[in-house]
Amino acid sequence: MDLMEFKDLVFRKGRAAGFTDMEIFQQSSGNLSIKVFQGEVDSYTLAEDRGYSFRGKYKGHMGYAYTEILDAESADRLVRDARENAEVIDEEEQPEIFAGSPGYQAVAGIRPGLRDVTPQQMIELAKAMEAKALAMDPRVRAVNYCLLAAGDSQVSIINTKGLDLQHRANSAIAYLSAVVSQDDDTKTFGNFAVIDDFVTFDVDALARGAVQEALALLGAQPVPSGSYPVILRWEAAAALLGTFAGIFCADNVQKNLSLLKGKVGEIIAAPSITIVDDPLMARGLYSAPFDAEGVATRTKTVVEQGRLNTFLHNLKTAAKDGTESTGNAAKSYKSSVGVAPTNMFIKAGEASLPEMIAQMGDGLVIIDVQGLHSGANPVSGDFSLSAMGYLVEKGEITRPVNQITIAGNFIAMLKDVVAVGSDLNFGLPQGSHFGAPSLLVKSLAVAGT
Repeated sequence: MDLMEFKDLVFRKGRAAGFTDMEIFQQSSGNLSIKVFQGEVDSYTLAEDRGYSFRGKYKGHMGYAYTEILDAESADRLVRDARENAEVIDEEEQPEIFAGSPGYQAVAGIRPGLRDVTPQQMIELAKAMEAKALAMDPRVRAVNYCLLAAGDSQVSIINTKGLDLQHRANSAIAYLSAVVSQDDDTKTFGNFAVIDDFVTFDVDALARGAVQEALALLGAQPVPSGSYPVILRWEAAAALLGTFAGIFCADNVQKNLSLLKGKVGEIIAAPSITIVDDPLMARGLYSAPFDAEGVATRTKTVVEQGRLNTFLHNLKTAAKDGTESTGNAAKSYKSSVGVAPTNMFIKAGEASLPEMIAQMGDGLVIIDVQGLHSGANPVSGDFSLSAMGYLVEKGEITRPVNQITIAGNFIAMLKDVVAVGSDLNFGLPQGSHFGAPSLLVKSLAVAGT
């Protein structure tokens, strides 16, 4: 039974059971992940996932159910389970089945340069990544993690109001972690790349980024505790944005889980800070023409020159706030509808990293933060995180730094940004895709020696 036949069967059974508006949401993905170690394939994982969710209005309440099989028995179970679910739901604001937007922008989700690569070619490329890193410097002792992963996905939404949408996408990511050693000192650092085309993928740049940074960290020592001017290099800045992005989501705001409640229109950051959520971005990992409810996506300036413009909404949160959905509904076939960013980033400034270092004079460059799950409170905005980077004295990097903790508050930090770099880049995807340039912050608390 194909999806259209299944849809017709479910909708027919749903109407007979008393459902009014109904929707089928289909989600599928296929992923190949290859890890190599010491020139051999250490792990080869081919995973496929496909599922179908049904939701519909029953006596004014929305019911949900899902299946992974298309057959008559599954259709019966979907309708039965969704009806039972609707009967126990007791929410004041009920989501709606969406009839469709006036138009949808074209979004190219398929990267042609990823389509025709064989598994064997991916294996050879992963081995080349490891070999490049090992040959780059005699102090490289090992590559402890070398991963190449590629996948594709498809989402379809069909409902009884005439909506019929489909979007396909593919992506690939490479990650390499190098271990270097000198005397009794050992350091490890990882580098990654989002790949648009396997033919043009720069293996040398990936390996060089991991090895050179690991070598630069040799001899790292903590600094005395105190307050320091800090440059959050783009990797650390993007990680912090991703950790606290939930404060911009209206469902969290309405549940009193965001420190930004009631602050739309207010200044929450320095004038140099503009935060954008762009689901239409070219080559964005989370770009799509529609969201999980079928609402057309659009680019939003969430924070503009320090001022909070909007929260991110789905249909339900928008109705509660008396506004329009921003096209940020998110779900899997196993879950109900929530809210999530797509490709969210802090807009780049004009300063290069060396210029920012010279401007700072004395302080720290933080290149990596750890403990984001345990050391950051997304509700209060407070964070206390293990960090590593470099000491800056008189406008020049003088030595590497580790075994320190940086602490502050995310919103207070955004207000203390005094310069924004030109080096906007995106980190590894984490449910959404987050990017940032380097940020020069007036002061953060540092715990060291």
